[in-house]
Amino acid sequence: GVLADPCLPRQPLDCLKYIPLGADGISYLSLGAGLRERYEHSAEPLYGASGAPADGYVIQRANVHADLRLGQYVQVFGQLVDARAFQKQTIAPPDKNKLDVEQLFVTVAVPTADGAIKVRAGRQEMAFDLQRFIAVRDGPNMRQAFDGVWADWEHGPWRVIGYATQPVQNRSVDSFDDHSNGHLTLNGLRLERQGLGPGDLSGYYSRYRRDGARFLDAVGDERRDVYDLRYNGKSGSIDWDVEGMAQQGRVGAKSVSAWALGSIVGYTFAKSPWTPRMGVQFDMASGDRHAGDGELNTFNPLFANGYYFSLAGLTGYSNLIHLKPSLTVKPVKALSVTSALGLQWRQTTGDAVYVQSMAGVPRTAGRGSRWTGAYAQLRTDWLVSPNVTASLEAVHFQAGDSLRAAGGGTTNYLGMELKFGW
Repeated sequence: GVLADPCLPRQPLDCLKYIPLGADGISYLSLGAGLRERYEHSAEPLYGASGAPADGYVIQRANVHADLRLGQYVQVFGQLVDARAFQKQTIAPPDKNKLDVEQLFVTVAVPTADGAIKVRAGRQEMAFDLQRFIAVRDGPNMRQAFDGVWADWEHGPWRVIGYATQPVQNRSVDSFDDHSNGHLTLNGLRLERQGLGPGDLSGYYSRYRRDGARFLDAVGDERRDVYDLRYNGKSGSIDWDVEGMAQQGRVGAKSVSAWALGSIVGYTFAKSPWTPRMGVQFDMASGDRHAGDGELNTFNPLFANGYYFSLAGLTGYSNLIHLKPSLTVKPVKALSVTSALGLQWRQTTGDAVYVQSMAGVPRTAGRGSRWTGAYAQLRTDWLVSPNVTASLEAVHFQAGDSLRAAGGGTTNYLGMELKFGW
């Protein structure tokens, strides 16, 4: 919309970023595109316990979008996506998707005296907070979208959000075959308060429903009541983010009682060369204590962010204790380098070791000790230009005795990514 000003200097293709649809300049069409190319190599998937060989491959995600603004209050947004995987031995739904609709929604936003009222309906992306549990899922090749209605009321420091959605399930048999249905739903209400002390407070209740769910100790229709509370902020050189979630409900004939805690605290030396930031991340998530006791305690991370631990996918947010000190430096403004050491335990030995997507490592449930292992992580992010970013991530995981007894071992991961956005 800023391109409505004729005095603003133009960049190449700005004529497609702002196509006026009337003399007033308020109604316009904006076009855009994106391309992400990533090479990944995993030496031992599932720590090697699955017996799968090393896998090196390229994943590609391309998208185009059109953003139509009709006057001051109405937006129509559409986005197409095409995701491909080249030389990947095991294809999961988030890895590959022929041409399909990633987003297609209508938004009506009406300003008020001290805020706004907004309603958005259609296929859309949705993310909360640090995206620990509800995320756009940018780590895998396919992002997570939701079919549904989102409405919020903003008034000063307050914001109230309601949502009724059916998460989109990706298929790649034909083009335009992604779907959603009443067998998987997420509905809820969220409340936010900005400027409460030195930080912001938010909380939400969600009703999660999944038919035909399968856990190690429970099978059946899953119904979870989800309660989440988060406080984050910054004071001087210190920043923090603390979030807790409790889950109650049923899976088949078994009752559900699960919980999780996530926290990140950092200190930035703003006046030192390279602006170093020292951080500590601590996470816990419940696991199933006793098989066959009529209760399921395995925490369901819902729609978690694949970036939160590392891109290696070896750390899932179930049955977990995780401690991760880190150091981030910026040698130049456009370049950041993060090194970290992650230490992992199981919350209970009665449940399995989990990787992302709630996949349990075979032969770990009810066996071995809590200690899972340790990993070293090195990540570099470079802003090549306003339209291009590049990143490199390497992870070395040293498996503990429990994983080794299950047939696992040391594993390495390498990811190189180039992303273009316009």
